[in-house]
Formats: sequence, structure tokens, C-alpha cells
Amino acid sequence: MGHGGGGAMSGELIEHLFLPSYGAAAASELGDSAVVTVGKGTRLAFSTDSFVVKPMFFPGGCIGDLAVNGTVNDLAMSGAVPLFLSAAFILQEGTGIAGLGRIARAMGAAAQAAGVRLVTGDTKVVDSGSGDGVYINTSGIGVVPDGVDIGPRRALPGDAVIVSGDIGVHGVAVMSCREGLEFGTTVESDTAPLHGLVAAMLDTGADVRVLRDPTRGGVSASLNEIARASGIGIELVERALPVPDSVRDACSLLGLDPLQVANEGKLLAIVPSDSADQVLDALRAHPLGRSACRIGTCVPDHSGMVVARTALGGSRVVALPIGEQLPRIC
Repeated sequence: MGHGGGGAMSGELIEHLFLPSYGAAAASELGDSAVVTVGKGTRLAFSTDSFVVKPMFFPGGCIGDLAVNGTVNDLAMSGAVPLFLSAAFILQEGTGIAGLGRIARAMGAAAQAAGVRLVTGDTKVVDSGSGDGVYINTSGIGVVPDGVDIGPRRALPGDAVIVSGDIGVHGVAVMSCREGLEFGTTVESDTAPLHGLVAAMLDTGADVRVLRDPTRGGVSASLNEIARASGIGIELVERALPVPDSVRDACSLLGLDPLQVANEGKLLAIVPSDSADQVLDALRAHPLGRSACRIGTCVPDHSGMVVARTALGGSRVVALPIGEQLPRIC
């Protein structure tokens, strides 16, 4: 289970098994989506993702809209305008048609809301006991506008680290539903398509260097991957982290770190420090970025590491998760 969690074990599986096996056929840069050039300089972003969330229905969404939004967001993190998606289903024998129809309708509604089309797909059925209801794989294609250059290796010392809103919400929403936990208020998933938010940032003219949607492994995993890819350190201000009280309480109860809890409707952006206020204004003007804030800075020290300054004036290492705190979260 840890190898599928988006943390250190996932990275080791990719680095030591998949990439050596693929050899020269493997992509050279491992971002949320691959950017490839076709024709006379047209750049396409291409991404694929699989969704195995349990339960399939949770407060604020279901596996259907999660699958659409997740792939749309992977394309958006390259600055692409998402256009087309595929949808492949693996269904366990005995899965109810009514529930499957509800999931399919959620996918259709999410695709329409995001302005993308579901243009191809596949369906397979496995024996009862060989699966767990419904698994979905979605792949997506989008066009990267001219002049946009976003990648995990572009962060520089002095750059600002920005998050578009409250963190940890999706993971807690799914876990509270799964475990029957109550926190005085219903925590709903933040699943949403983020390409409009990215477009608003790019429209400012700022040099948006890196974008990531912190899904599996949360903010911690995404920032550690950026630090390692760019060869810089990242210093967070712990008191600036936007963690809602409901998420903080749930994490305290379950022994979780909010920085390692999955998000499905938030993004991390790394931009030049002198553009940070301009980018924040653009984010806050968008419905999905009203709570955007600066949470840290890229630094030349402790290359490849993320640290957080605590309220007491000390610091702690924000480590890459080993496996996954919350399995089957997306």
C-alpha cells in the first residue's frame, strides 16, 4: 500500500524499477503531466491517473467528479488548457447499476463544468472479490499556450511559495466518512477544476515557475519533490499555513500531519518574490482562491529539504512521507 501513496516508497518504485525498465523510452522530466511538442511547435500536455477512493461517495463529491477534476488539474499544473479526457472503468462483478449511473452522471457534470469532453473510454469487469466496486482511470490532453514554461526544476532561491487555500480538507472528508467520525460540522471535499485559477495567475504576466496540486502525500510531498528537483531548500512559516480548525482537530485525533493530508482542489505555486502580491491578488479574485496566502520562501540552504519555522522560533524538518497516511484517498 505504501508504494501507491505518493511518498518516498512511490518515488523509490519509480526510480529503481519503472525508469530503469523503460530506459530511453521514459520521460526525462516527471511532473504532474508530460509536455510534448507536435507538428509545428504545438505543445501538448498529457496526463493519466487512476482513482480507487474508498468510499466511492463522500461529502462534497464522488469518485466520478474526482476522476475528472484530478486529471484536469494535472494538465493545469503544466499551464495547459485542458481539452479532452478518456474514461476507463474497472468494475467488480455485482456492482449496482444505480450507483454506477450516479458516478457516470457526476463525471459528465464535472466535465461540462470544466469545459472538457470525454472522447474515448473502456470498460472491464472483474470477478466478485477481485476488485472493490468501481476503479476509474482518466487520461487527459491539453494545449500549453506559447510562452508558458512551468516545471518542477524552475524554482530559485528567493522565490515565494503560495497555496491557493485551506489544506487537508479532502483527506479528512473522505476519512471522516470512512470511519464514521464527526467533528461538529461536515467536512466536505475540496475537489474542483483548477485550470481557471491557473489562467488567472498567468494573465498577470508573472513568471509562474512551478505549479503542483498537492494530492497524495499532501503539501509535504509536493514541496519535497520540488525542492529535490530544483536543488533548493524551502522554508515554511508554520503559523501561515491555512489549516481549518476541523482539519486540525481531525488530524490531532487521528495522529496525522495536515501537511501530509491529500487535497483535490488546491494548488501550490512558486513565483518570484516581487510578483507574489500580484499573483495573490489574482488568486483571491477567483472563487477558488479567496483564501490564498504565502506560506514560505525558497532558500539556498539545506538543498532538497523542506523545513518549517515554528511559532516558538524553532524549526522542524517537513519530511517526505514514507508511504501514505490515508490509503485509498483518491
